Order: sequence, then C-alpha cells, then structure tokens
Amino acid sequence: MIKNLSQSFFQVFSVTLVWVTLLLTIFFNGQTVALNYLWNLIGIAAICALLFGVVYSGLWNYLTLKPVVNILITSVLNIVGGLTAVWLFSTDMFYFIAPWIPGMTLLSLLLHTLAFYVYAKIDVNRKAAQLNDLVKNKQA
Repeated sequence: MIKNLSQSFFQVFSVTLVWVTLLLTIFFNGQTVALNYLWNLIGIAAICALLFGVVYSGLWNYLTLKPVVNILITSVLNIVGGLTAVWLFSTDMFYFIAPWIPGMTLLSLLLHTLAFYVYAKIDVNRKAAQLNDLVKNKQA
C-alpha cells in the first residue's frame, strides 16, 4: 500500500509540475518570474499529489469508511486544496473566485456524490462479471 501511494504521489507530482509550468508559460508568457515563485509551483504540485495521489487513492481503495464520510472528506479537501493551489498560483485570481466558494463547495459535494455512486455501480458490475467468470470456469 505504501509503495503504491508513494508511486502515485510522485506520478501526480511530476505531471502536475509540468502542467502548471505549461500554464505559467501560457499566462505569463514574456514576463519575468521571480525564482522564488518556483516554490509556489512545487507547492501546487505537492498539494495535487497529496490530494489525488494519496488521499483519493487511500480513501477509495484502502480505507473502509462510510461513503458519506469519504464524500465529505474528499469534497472538503478538494476545495481547500484547490483554493490553496489557486492562491499559490495567483492571489488576484484567488480573490476573483472567492465569492463563489459556497457554490464551488456545493458543486464539489454533488459531483463527488455522483462520482461515488457511478464508480460503485461500475465496480459492482465488474466484480459480478469476475465472479460469473469464476463460476463458469469452475463448471467447465
């Protein structure tokens, strides 16, 4: 489990660092950026890696909490992590989107709930198919 989570962390960290660097290149093209800003990019990549590489994977694949608890934890951490990443990228952008935080939180809860139930249905169907295959192979 630890090996999978650490591998997932570094994969998400690397991809996010490249992605955010690309965004920086697009939005700040031709502007000079202080070298200290590199730490903001590393912070954004670390936040995304923790959220999507460790927390999501750990909650949905390894821990056995109730679905409502998983949905609440992932929704809140997603909003907090996302807003922190936006703040690290640009404080002006953060203050621009700040009035919509309640709506983003509600949307996050709704989408996490929907994603959980869709994922659960797909997972149940996949496991049922595997069990059916085992039964067919045993009878043959």
